[in-house]
Amino acid sequence: MPSTEDAARVRLEIDGPVARIVLDRPEKLGALTAGMLERLDSLADAIDRDADVRVAILLATGTKAFCVGADIAAWSALPPLEMGARWIRDGHRVFDRLAGLRQPLIAVLNGMTFGGGLELALTADIRIAEAHATLGLPEVSIGAIPGWGGTGRLPALIGAARAKQMIFTAGRIDAATAERWGLVNEVVPTGEGAARAAALAAEICRQAPRSVQIAKQAVNAGQGFGTAAALEALAGALAATTLDGQEGVASFRERRQPHFRGA
Repeated sequence: MPSTEDAARVRLEIDGPVARIVLDRPEKLGALTAGMLERLDSLADAIDRDADVRVAILLATGTKAFCVGADIAAWSALPPLEMGARWIRDGHRVFDRLAGLRQPLIAVLNGMTFGGGLELALTADIRIAEAHATLGLPEVSIGAIPGWGGTGRLPALIGAARAKQMIFTAGRIDAATAERWGLVNEVVPTGEGAARAAALAAEICRQAPRSVQIAKQAVNAGQGFGTAAALEALAGALAATTLDGQEGVASFRERRQPHFRGA
């Protein structure tokens, strides 16, 4: 379990059908610790299981950064094998959990979004960047490589050539370039990201929630993410609505042979 201090750095706020995951470590520019990853994992699970939540928003306090990635002090002290076995794998598990939420996830990039912070933003379905935001994957500049999905999700979003440019040069791009490349959906004036995300969330909440969630699964499956799980979830739900599905459950409970009718 994450420590009390780590738990306080990642908050969950529920406002009707909208959940907000708030990164609250502005003095460290949102740098992620192992405990913060665990907290993100538990909050993702809570949101996914909450039938009343229709949209989730991921945002950060402060004005300088969304998240500058993994806390170097945390991962640099780990032995190489432990870094691969725990730090990298844990990050992938947590980020896959966020990306796989039933509900749409909107990220608000209110400043520097680097390394693992950009990889965190890539788990969102929609990204809103404030005008002063800068984005990049600087890992090769310190002898590392993107470790939490940057080599997979980024090329899938903006194409291999542009992803390679960002990764190989460790360069930063501004919000306008990120929008032009398709890395963010919209750019809004500085300080207006949270409001724009709330407005988008309200638009989504006015739609049929199950339709939105099924559409998200279908789009993700079409992009090769969670394909098997999406197909089985949709197929299982469909089978459960049939008369044969109901008969199968009834015959099991009544300890008799089922009488299927192909309906």
